Amino acid sequence: MYRLLFIFTLLVFPFFAQAQDVVRKLEKEYNSSSNNIIERLNLAPKYAKALFSHNLKSQSYQILETSISIAAKQTDGKYAAILYAVQAMNYRLDNKDAQSSKSLDMAKMYSLKTNSNEAKGYFQYAKGWLLIRNNKTTDAVAAYLKAIDYYENSPTTSTLYGRYATVVKELSTIYSNLNEYQLEEKYSKQFLLLASRQNDPNLIFDAYMRMGYVYEQKYGQNPSDIELRNKAEQYYLQSIKTFNKNKDVMLNKTNLSYAAINLANLYTGFDRDKAMQYAQLANSASLETGDAIHIASSFGILAELAVQDKEYDLAKSYFLKASMEIGKSPVRDYNIELSILESLSQISEQQGNYKEALAYYKSYVDKYKSVYDQEKLDITKRLESQFDKERQEQKYVKLQLESDKKAQQIKLINILRAQREQVYNNLKLVEENQRERLKFSELESEKKEQQLRLAKLETEQKNNDISNYKKLLTFKEKINTYYIVFILIFIVLIILLLYAYKQRAKSMKQRDELHALAMEKEKQNSKISTLTALLEGQEQERGRLARDLHDGLGGLLSGTKLQLSYLDPHQSGNMQEGISKSISQIDGAVEELRRVAHNLMPDLLMKYGLEAAIQEFATRMSNNALDIHAEFINYSNSISEEKQLTIYRIIQELVNNAIKHAHTSEIIIQISEEENVLHLTVEDNGKGFDHKKLDVKKTAGFHNIESRVQFLRGTMNITSELNIGTSIELQIPIHYT
Repeated sequence: MYRLLFIFTLLVFPFFAQAQDVVRKLEKEYNSSSNNIIERLNLAPKYAKALFSHNLKSQSYQILETSISIAAKQTDGKYAAILYAVQAMNYRLDNKDAQSSKSLDMAKMYSLKTNSNEAKGYFQYAKGWLLIRNNKTTDAVAAYLKAIDYYENSPTTSTLYGRYATVVKELSTIYSNLNEYQLEEKYSKQFLLLASRQNDPNLIFDAYMRMGYVYEQKYGQNPSDIELRNKAEQYYLQSIKTFNKNKDVMLNKTNLSYAAINLANLYTGFDRDKAMQYAQLANSASLETGDAIHIASSFGILAELAVQDKEYDLAKSYFLKASMEIGKSPVRDYNIELSILESLSQISEQQGNYKEALAYYKSYVDKYKSVYDQEKLDITKRLESQFDKERQEQKYVKLQLESDKKAQQIKLINILRAQREQVYNNLKLVEENQRERLKFSELESEKKEQQLRLAKLETEQKNNDISNYKKLLTFKEKINTYYIVFILIFIVLIILLLYAYKQRAKSMKQRDELHALAMEKEKQNSKISTLTALLEGQEQERGRLARDLHDGLGGLLSGTKLQLSYLDPHQSGNMQEGISKSISQIDGAVEELRRVAHNLMPDLLMKYGLEAAIQEFATRMSNNALDIHAEFINYSNSISEEKQLTIYRIIQELVNNAIKHAHTSEIIIQISEEENVLHLTVEDNGKGFDHKKLDVKKTAGFHNIESRVQFLRGTMNITSELNIGTSIELQIPIHYT
């Protein structure tokens, strides 16, 4: 019973129930556009429909008549086509079928006079709208599909997506009534997409409700599929969210109760608390707007929940309130009233109040008889109307037969007249033929005279040709002489050009060979420079190793020797202390030796690769005043040990330079691989320098680094700013030929 309430709301509510303030707003906009004809013509259809939906029919018709008279004077027929289409739909709602048909014909005429596909589409929409209400579903669908075709080929306007959405919404409703659920879902989804493009909250709300209803239908057919129920719930909740977010611009203030009723109906079967929550929301919202159908629907759901809780008195009070609200509605649905009376009778029977149950049942029967009698009366009137219509059609057929008979007589008269004209024309042709024969004999005599004159002219022409031929032979002999001289000169020029080309090719070949030799020499010099720099780097490494051994390890060993030489075997206490100090110094020497050996060839690099060696180096070099951080990104350790050692030395040199010259407190080492290239970046936050003034050749450290980079066939880029820091970026190929 309560689902009946919902369906009634779904079909009737969206078109008719609009807030009064919308009419006032449209009236204000329409009156303020009096100086702009195009703006007024664009507003007129919407304003007229709003007036009609609020039962202000005379004003609606007046607005349409005034606007149509203005639109008919426009060169483009699009405004008149749309206005006539709206007028046709209004007439149909007002049961004025003849005027509706006439207005639709006018809309069609003006749609043929415009290039606006949107106006043509709106005419097809109005045509389909009228056909569906005349129970011509197939023709209506064809008209709607034509409207869609026009809309798809129309440029985007401020109203296009809204009108397009209205068409697909109608198709969705049609296929829903035909139980074509797949097509219903397709057009419902398209309705939601178009509503989103139009960015109209009212259309978006309707689209969410439409989608919720689609999945609720599917869930009703397959109650075991919880996913369908969840989708229906999701779309209904989205509609409520849309309403709450756009309260100020929603045309239909009863939309909130509309969505809440659907949700309450959905929850009734599996979640009583939520069903009660949304039923109460629907009840409070509908009482606020005063919509009788929605109030009755909410009371009906509350009554069902009360019956489930066996609170029969409360359920009866809700049903009685629902019945009162149904009576207030301008559109009566007797099936709902019958269902309410039947439910009241069943509740009274459950309570054991059989007298009251019988009274409700009698009311149910009386109501059913009155509805049945009214239906019989309606059927009788419809049959009488159908009989009158058939009688009129028979008269029309009889008149049509008489008209066809007269048309046949006229056709026979025309055939006889055509035959007479043919005889007359034949006589004319005979006379004209005799005249043509006389002309032909005259032309024959003229032809013979012309042939004689032509023979004389041919003789004269032959004599002239012989004379001209002799002159042509003389001219050709002169031309041949000129040709021979020209060919000889051309051959001499060709020989000279070939000689010059050979000389130039020889010169170009020698120049290319010299250039290749110069390039090879430059490459050799570059290799020599690189090797020299590497040797210098190695010499510096050896020098540093010698200094480390001499200053560090040598000093420690010399101190140990001196300490041992002073030991006195007769003083056991001093000797024990001296031996402890000597052992400590030897431990320091061993540690120093390890440090020197590690700098010379790191064990971690050989055992675990570049990443472990750099991480250890960063940790070892870091202290309280300096933080060195190493990052490896997409590093696969696919470089040879020789290259890894060279890269390790480059990083050592860059870090030592930063510590020595930049006075830095933080150094970041970043290594990453990308498409066979190793990217190495060393950044510090030191004092920086002007790298444009830096002479790499005169700076030993940078010279060694650059030489190692060239040896690896890489490139180096230096970026530095004073008091900000320095960033040195290297790109080194991982594999090369």
